[in-house]
Amino acid sequence: MDASNYRRVPAGVVAPRDAGDVAAALRICADAGFPVVPRGGGTSIAGQATGVGVVLDLTRHMNALVSVDPVARTAVVQPGLVLDRLRDAVRPYGLAFGPDPSTHARCTLGGMIGNNACGAHSVAWGTTADNVTELAVTAYGGSSYRLGTGWAGAPEGLRELVAGNLAVLRTGLAGGFSRRISGYGGLDALLPERGVGVARAFCGSEGTLGVVTEAVVRLVEAPRAPVLAVLGYADESSAADAAAGLLGAGPLTVEGMARDLVPGAAAAGALPRGDAWLFVEMRDEGAARSLVRGADAAHSLLVTDPAGQRALWRIREDAAGTATRTPDGGMAWPGWEDCAVPPARLGAYLREFRALLAAHGLRGTPYGHFGEGCVHVRIDFDLVTPAGIARFRSFSGELADLVVSHGGSLSGEHGDGQARAELLPRMYGPEVIALFGAYKDVWDPAGGMNPGMLVRPARLDENLRFAALPPGGGELSHGVARCVGVAKCRTTEVGGPGVMCPSYRATGEELHSTRGRARLLHEMLAGEVVTDGWRSREVAEALDLCLSCKGCRSDCPVGVDMAAYKAEFLHHHWSGRIRPPAHYLLGGLPRLLRTVALLRAAAPLNAAARRLPPPGLTRDRPLPPLARTPFTRWWRSRAGESRPQGPGATAVTLWPDTFTEYLSPHTGRAAVRVLEAAGLEVTVPRGPVCCGLTYVSTGRLDRARTVLRRTLTRLEGAPDRPVVVLEPSCAAALRTDLPALLPDDPRAHRLAAAVRTFAEALEQYAPHWRPPRLDRPVAGQTHCHQHAVLGDAADRRLRERAGLTGELSGGCCGLAGNFGFEPGHHAVSVACAREQLLPSLDAARDAARDSGPAILADGFSCRTQIAQLSPYRAHHLAELLADGLPIEGPADSP
Repeated sequence: MDASNYRRVPAGVVAPRDAGDVAAALRICADAGFPVVPRGGGTSIAGQATGVGVVLDLTRHMNALVSVDPVARTAVVQPGLVLDRLRDAVRPYGLAFGPDPSTHARCTLGGMIGNNACGAHSVAWGTTADNVTELAVTAYGGSSYRLGTGWAGAPEGLRELVAGNLAVLRTGLAGGFSRRISGYGGLDALLPERGVGVARAFCGSEGTLGVVTEAVVRLVEAPRAPVLAVLGYADESSAADAAAGLLGAGPLTVEGMARDLVPGAAAAGALPRGDAWLFVEMRDEGAARSLVRGADAAHSLLVTDPAGQRALWRIREDAAGTATRTPDGGMAWPGWEDCAVPPARLGAYLREFRALLAAHGLRGTPYGHFGEGCVHVRIDFDLVTPAGIARFRSFSGELADLVVSHGGSLSGEHGDGQARAELLPRMYGPEVIALFGAYKDVWDPAGGMNPGMLVRPARLDENLRFAALPPGGGELSHGVARCVGVAKCRTTEVGGPGVMCPSYRATGEELHSTRGRARLLHEMLAGEVVTDGWRSREVAEALDLCLSCKGCRSDCPVGVDMAAYKAEFLHHHWSGRIRPPAHYLLGGLPRLLRTVALLRAAAPLNAAARRLPPPGLTRDRPLPPLARTPFTRWWRSRAGESRPQGPGATAVTLWPDTFTEYLSPHTGRAAVRVLEAAGLEVTVPRGPVCCGLTYVSTGRLDRARTVLRRTLTRLEGAPDRPVVVLEPSCAAALRTDLPALLPDDPRAHRLAAAVRTFAEALEQYAPHWRPPRLDRPVAGQTHCHQHAVLGDAADRRLRERAGLTGELSGGCCGLAGNFGFEPGHHAVSVACAREQLLPSLDAARDAARDSGPAILADGFSCRTQIAQLSPYRAHHLAELLADGLPIEGPADSP
């Protein structure tokens, strides 16, 4: 599978190390009659990166930037190089690679060449074909070619084919526009009057002709201070009608979207007034202001700040995932992702397109490169039932006719693949279609390169990936089907608040990405390739390095929740069997530590653990010591009473989570001080309570349900109060896992709704309290579960009021609860910490002028990881604030 609706199971995957390996693989496959599919990042959305023969994974080894010539403005790249790596390398020279798809953080140059990718800036800098000067290509059977301009290096018979079809090339491909990508749409580049661009004509061939092993690409001068003009219009058609009129101003981008794609940004005031917008990037502020004066937009916004521009562009780039959700939470699918019409026809086309959707009872949210007439849309097709598939086929034919009636192209940048190749005869005449077949046969007479694509294509309604899933497969089946494969989880970018996917960044292996795991679970449910179901060792291996960080729950554009899927898999995988020791020791941690506390055995157990680590846990790190006095024992020593707060004080319940209770009770004591200083009345539940987190993370779901029901029963009769949870992972478990595990228990939903983080409680129930001014820089990490489930807006505001300046790092600390203590995980755990967290602490220390930054980490795992891998000691925000309060009297001291 790729990022499309299609699934074809390959016979095997080969990861060549160099061009020699590619030639050998193509020679062996040709001798054996096996088809070959070259693959980059797998972000293709029309099915062209799926195959039934041998898939060549060009990202594993052939991913180098060979050289950069800043004077000639060229670069030599291997096909598996990710676009952002090229852009980062040439940025110091003031250069860029012009085409920039929204998947730039994970798409590869080889894939861009295969699809003739474009992106937002193609209105200024053209398609990939416009920016390629030479290609090294290996054909099926192992023959190698060096393509450029002119016939030198071209395969035998190509020149003769062109000479015999000059009239077809000049008439059948006449009248094209910049986004005519469909079929071998660049074949007219071989005309003598167009310079015989053999390399250019090869672009967009979708792996059907040969394998690119190296490319020379052209670079462009990057504008030094671009300015983004956001123009507001009354509706989508008005924005589309206006787009073509802006092209004379020389824009770098003209991107369009409507309110139904970005309701949150529109409601938050991030965009100017209107119901549709054009994002028009100009080279400088003067050009942007001139454009705004000449535009007929009702409202506008100029953004000169690079950070502000990035925030707005992120809205646009995430649209590929955002558009997969309909307003009512349903799913929408690719298939008609990138039709294009001449820009002057775009407004009329969109009006007819919306009408066609309505006539078929379908919904979709168009957006895209309005300056070039290219429209992206995902549509809520039913691709499971026979009736739904029939409607998909009928709609596809009618939409193809509509596009052609406006002089358009079925594909404007993503290629036809299986989704549209069957419909190419509606766009091109029979002579052109015959020429396409003859062109492929010159390159690939045996038909071994990516068969079923472009020429002699498969039907658009066969090989649908949903057909393999069992009917009524439950939530897991719906979850893995929801993964649309856009591969945001494969990004190697470091920095920013995002988390997903730490294990992929640590290993670089597809099976350790969110998408890879979702695909394996898909195959497990399908039962054709992975045949041992829940007992599958392959699936268990892929999920073993999942940190259950929940980063994908928020960072994945479609909200894939791999932590939940892992828990369900482990639940079934170990059902009726003896589990690994870590599942009992760490999964049963609340009960184990409660027993230790009852026996008052913390001190001897700490000593024993120092000498002899418990069986079944890693020997690469020590266990954190248990506190001698649990938090609730200290609380009872205060007579179990909050300090008097006066009439009308809000009462809150402080949740004694396992980590605060037995491992970090000083955090709980600090929280009590701060909450009481803020005028809140603090209570603590009578008797032990548990969020079930450790049982969920080890897949002991039945035990988790039992523990949660017992907790809910224990809380019965207690007053309804906000529940303040200090440990972010426990707060997230109560807010999301609890109602998911006990969906029919109203008590679960009441408790989930009552949960507040420490900062949320202070902000909501003590809004007039002024925290102590600490006036220090801060460094550390936002807990993964807080990022994914809870949000940190209240924490940011509280830190600002307390004078704690600076940003916390994104990513994952790598300890992740039980993960870092389990055998075989230490290397990945440390790699995750070294990616962002530890460097950010060192950087903050080096930047500090006086005593150094305060190290902040609300998660116990994060604090433990910092303590074990660095010279720093981290604190919960409650501890930092408590330290800033006036010193207590002896009677109040813990």
